[in-house]
Amino acid sequence: MSMDIDELMKRLFELYPEASNDGFTDPFFALISTVMSHRTRDDVTYPAANKLFERFSTPEEMVRADVSEIETLIKDVGFYRVKAGRIKEISRLLLEKYDGRVPDDMEALLELPGVGRKTANCVLAHAFLKDALAVDTHVHRISNRLGLVETKTPEETETELKKIFPRKYWRHINLLLVKLGQNTCRPISPRCKTCTLDDICPKILL
Repeated sequence: MSMDIDELMKRLFELYPEASNDGFTDPFFALISTVMSHRTRDDVTYPAANKLFERFSTPEEMVRADVSEIETLIKDVGFYRVKAGRIKEISRLLLEKYDGRVPDDMEALLELPGVGRKTANCVLAHAFLKDALAVDTHVHRISNRLGLVETKTPEETETELKKIFPRKYWRHINLLLVKLGQNTCRPISPRCKTCTLDDICPKILL
């Protein structure tokens, strides 16, 4: 089955209209909250990130903060002790190398601790509104289930999705498919009958 990409995106935008929003206004918040989100649900990550930024909102403040206080503020997220250390180290590097600003290119972002391609792409897409396509486990799994790609790794999925989707859609794909994966297209017992894509989905790997 060859899926109509425009129809796919139309249905997903109708289901999740918030995905068309411009994104974060603060690149530092986008970076730190995405690092915090690793192996943590969004409904846990963002309250914890907001609590952290109410206390420390700049790289300068993060560097001066005691790591134990950062740990306390973000203790609801997974691996919070490791992430607290990374937050301090990221902040230090931003001050030393980038005058306290978050860089807006992939290579520089990947040099920061705890930042892989998915995190870097999220920052580029949502903080800088660049044509970046972030692939996490949800996007990788659902892209294969929908028959859009046949890939083994998120990195391969990113490459293949960029061949299929027009650039105008790239920065929206992650949020749309993550929401679909959390709410409907779950790894086990997906809710196909209530899914907006049920009639066009080949349901691969069920």
